[in-house]
Amino acid sequence: MAKKFSKPELSRKINGDIPFDTPKDNKEEDNRKRLDVALLNFYPRYSRGDLQKFIRLGHVTVNGEVETISSTLVDDDAELVLSLPTNDSNRPEVIYEDDNVTVFNKPKGMLSIKKGAYVPEASIDDFGEIVHRLDRDTSGVIITAKNLETKGFLQKQFQERHAHKVYYAITTNIPQVPHAIISVPLTRNLKRPTTFIPDPDGREAITEYEVIKTGEKYALIKLKPKTGRTHQLRIHLAHIGCPILGDPIYNPKGPKADRMYLHAASLEITIPGKPNNIRKTFEASLPEHFLDALK
Repeated sequence: MAKKFSKPELSRKINGDIPFDTPKDNKEEDNRKRLDVALLNFYPRYSRGDLQKFIRLGHVTVNGEVETISSTLVDDDAELVLSLPTNDSNRPEVIYEDDNVTVFNKPKGMLSIKKGAYVPEASIDDFGEIVHRLDRDTSGVIITAKNLETKGFLQKQFQERHAHKVYYAITTNIPQVPHAIISVPLTRNLKRPTTFIPDPDGREAITEYEVIKTGEKYALIKLKPKTGRTHQLRIHLAHIGCPILGDPIYNPKGPKADRMYLHAASLEITIPGKPNNIRKTFEASLPEHFLDALK
């Protein structure tokens, strides 16, 4: 009776179906990775399958040379660049641009960054490295970086609250107090994980607001977020009984509107410069139709 091996892989090696592992003579080769795996470290928002597709279509370069085979081994210090085709006609209005940053006036309806699988829809991250985000339905100032060093420099300012933003919103209902600070911690809504809710045990969230102009039922509110929690402005205004007009999540039963009336009007931040860094304020005017909602 033929001897049965308890380890199928060993049996296949003995039969010559697959080779035995041989020690590698070159230690450097041990540190090499498949190209698709290496790209995941630089572009984690894409799946490995997406990256393999991009490689196959010729959108990836290794040390300046196009590589179309996902299994190609690359060194740890290889320069890997993913360049997806973009339609310049979808590029948002540019407020400011230099060698390190581009500041856009993001239109309502445009994503800041794509999540998960690649889709051809234009988004801000098609035109630069994302530093911070605006909700899809929020318009206004958003800054991107042209290199990873600048991205880290800018992101640190947001993390340490050295970047200052001003928003304007049209709210349904008029706040009883014309100028105040809302300090209401927020946490993720476990029933709807993409949304957030007030929670005394949540993360600190602080917003300063000021009523600028009022109509019969609506108000134009100036907002200065002191923290940068997801959906913070939208939740805080809803919490005081004045949700943003057109907000599909936190004002679902409110009056119908053609957009969510939230606009990022300005951003004060320090950008890289020579010989010294430069503190600048970038502004995006209110959309022309914005104040029509007050009438």
